[in-house]
Amino acid sequence: MSSHSDLVAPDTPETRILNALSHPVVVIDPEGRFRFANSDAEQFFSAGMSYLAKRRLQDFVPGDSPLFGLIEQVRREQSRISEYRVDISSPRLGGERIVDLYVSALADDPDLVVVMIQLRSIAEKMDRQLTHRSAARTVTGLAAMLAHEIRNPLSGIKGAAQLLASSASDEDRTLTRLIQEESDRIVKLVDRMEVFSDQRPIERSAVNIHSVLEHVKTLGRNGFARGIKVTELYDPSLPPVYANRDQLVQVFLNLLKNAAEAVRDKEDAEIKLSTAFKPGVRLSVPGSKDRVTLPLEFSVEDNGDGVPDDIRENIFDPFVTTKPSGSGLGLALVAKIVGDHGGVIECESQPGHTVFRILMPAWRESFAEDPNDTSGMQG
Repeated sequence: MSSHSDLVAPDTPETRILNALSHPVVVIDPEGRFRFANSDAEQFFSAGMSYLAKRRLQDFVPGDSPLFGLIEQVRREQSRISEYRVDISSPRLGGERIVDLYVSALADDPDLVVVMIQLRSIAEKMDRQLTHRSAARTVTGLAAMLAHEIRNPLSGIKGAAQLLASSASDEDRTLTRLIQEESDRIVKLVDRMEVFSDQRPIERSAVNIHSVLEHVKTLGRNGFARGIKVTELYDPSLPPVYANRDQLVQVFLNLLKNAAEAVRDKEDAEIKLSTAFKPGVRLSVPGSKDRVTLPLEFSVEDNGDGVPDDIRENIFDPFVTTKPSGSGLGLALVAKIVGDHGGVIECESQPGHTVFRILMPAWRESFAEDPNDTSGMQG
């Protein structure tokens, strides 16, 4: 049987090709040991090849994972198999890992099996992001209709109620006041929806995300998050984000407020704000061949009861809410702002742990010369 060193030499065309792939690729021998791992595989397993060569695949993936059955079947039949949405989750891999697997026997050595892992998360993020944008476009049309068909009649109703109040009895004046208050409430809802129809270009610049988070945290501690423990897990070396500062404040204010409401009744209530640099996260731009790099990751995490299963997939859609008196527009607006910045937002939730994670582009000097230039974001 070939040794790892002569399976793929350190600097051969084969190695360079495998390392250029944007998916983890490993070669596994009959004992389950790693015989080769490309660069993405080293990142996926959080270990270099020198370490992996001394370990077995089952040291990282649970022994009852379907992956091992696929490897044995491929080795036995000398075939290739593709399996989608396979769970290889484990603490060693950092939690949940639902992936697509491409397993094939190695022609030169039938005892060796090649496994390519495709992360589903990126594709699903893009699918969800496109859904959020489509939903936002629906709200855009609805907002324009409401502004025209509702605001003007409401102004008339409120004006009539004010006139009636001047000559009404105390009992009737209570009713006219209710009419005025409800009219104002509906107008405010229409105003919030009109934000979705704002198609003006975003004025963006280099923004210090930690300054934004500090500002939002201060607002929260003096209001809706008073008394709640807020933990910061920041990467101090993080480069600026290419964004509109005011809109980022709005995004994280909404997320922090939601988190505070989710943990309000818990004795050990805690919210975590974190920032990190994630090189290698690249997404295709719809309608273009460009691949945009989104290396900045910002998260808001809470230990509340979690998002109910029945609305988790639609949490960023308009009018979807868990709050009895909520409008369901807060997270829809957050998704729109993030999408307008070319970023991606996702939600992972289970009882005791909910995290909203945002990926966004970093600032580059080329943006100062041409704010519309995306070449600086290509990976």
